[in-house]
Amino acid sequence: MIIDLTDTTSSEIASALLRARRNAGSPAMGMVGTIVVVVDEASHHDAMKAANEAGREHPSRVLVAILRPGRGAPSLDAEVRVGEGIPGEAVLLRLHGELAKVPESVVTPLLLPDSPVIVWWPGGGPKVPADDPLGRLGRRKVTDAAATRRASVDFSARAEGYQPGDTDFAWTRLTPWRALMAAALDQYPTKVTGAEVVSAKGNPSADLMAAWLQERLGVAVEQKTSRGPGVTAVRMFTPTGPISLTRPDGAVATFSIPGQPDRPVALKRRTTSELLSEELRRLDPDEVYARTLACMVEREAMPADAKKVSAVDRRSAQSAASKAASRTAAPDVPAPKETAAKKTAAKKTGAKKSATKSAAKSSARTSAARKSVAKKAVAAKTAATKTASKKTAAKKSTGKRVAGRS
Repeated sequence: MIIDLTDTTSSEIASALLRARRNAGSPAMGMVGTIVVVVDEASHHDAMKAANEAGREHPSRVLVAILRPGRGAPSLDAEVRVGEGIPGEAVLLRLHGELAKVPESVVTPLLLPDSPVIVWWPGGGPKVPADDPLGRLGRRKVTDAAATRRASVDFSARAEGYQPGDTDFAWTRLTPWRALMAAALDQYPTKVTGAEVVSAKGNPSADLMAAWLQERLGVAVEQKTSRGPGVTAVRMFTPTGPISLTRPDGAVATFSIPGQPDRPVALKRRTTSELLSEELRRLDPDEVYARTLACMVEREAMPADAKKVSAVDRRSAQSAASKAASRTAAPDVPAPKETAAKKTAAKKTGAKKSATKSAAKSSARTSAARKSVAKKAVAAKTAATKTASKKTAAKKSTGKRVAGRS
């Protein structure tokens, strides 16, 4: 159901919401909070769509405020939507003229009672969200540094004006990255000597990631640029090799830990509705984000050389990684001690074989000599026998001749 209200008031909008719920047959609200979206005319459709999609997990009243300041008379136009695939309620508010300068006077009567309020600026957000008129209403104040029209976000101002509940989608996008890097150190506890963050140029998430690593590890964190999209790699250098998480295509990442095979990890770039749903799950103060903002201010004051990883640490990690890769490529190569033992055993075996061969040769020579002596002895005996036979025959012949004469 869609109800259009022209030149209306907040009380008329509240009455229209009540009538719409009764006509839809659901007088009970059953919503968990109010999402206030501060947006311009050009992008309000996408912002409302993302808020309604997040409402499927957290049914809420969505108030989309389009501020149109000008010299004209102050007026308020509204569009109330209930049902039509919307899990909660949605109200599109257009504030004209002087009314756009005091939007809290229109939004406050429409907030759900006794429930949290989340204020979201899809187009970037103010420098200090807590100082914004609508930001003061929110328990959670969500900005998006990546969507700002300015050349860069003034994180120094946000750090100085930080209030519990402040956050940014640039920080929310890092949740899976931070979880994986922290899990890597849980699985492989080791000393980290430096870190590196690679991303597209001017990516605020990369700035926050570098500050987070520096604040948590106390090491130099170097930033490098790539073609993107977004953050493409995070590496932590250790004496045994780098711990790395690389995502060149924005969808699937490769998770590498020294001594373990590489693992593919689903790490797609999340949609705006998914980011908003994550923020709706957590409404408590994010102290880690506050410390990271403070570290970003420190990094801005640091000289460029202090942010670079030393060449010694980088070479040490790369050398360890190369050695690990060579061991993985040739797993049958024994350890040094084992190899030395095998070499010693092989030498002993070779010496035994050589001694056996020498003994065999000597025995063969002895046997041949004995055979030669035996042959010579047999030949001598044969010759002596023949000589004796000849003598005997000669005697007999002489005897016969003597007997004939007589």
